[in-house]
Amino acid sequence: MTKINYNRIKAALAKKGITNKELADALKIAPETVSSWCTNTAQPSIKRLFDVATFWMLKQASYWLAGEKDNI
Repeated sequence: MTKINYNRIKAALAKKGITNKELADALKIAPETVSSWCTNTAQPSIKRLFDVATFWMLKQASYWLAGEKDNI
């Protein structure tokens, strides 16, 4: 049976070179929690998904402000 990937957090982190720990620190949660999302053994709550989206928006804004257009 094929494993279903419910989210793409792992792919998004890898694409931007961001570690599980960096995301965990930003959200003030355990790195193991982010790891479980990345392996699709657990899924973030709606509130946490909003927090992840906010993290990405802030990260993208910081790239833009720094003039790193390739990272957007």
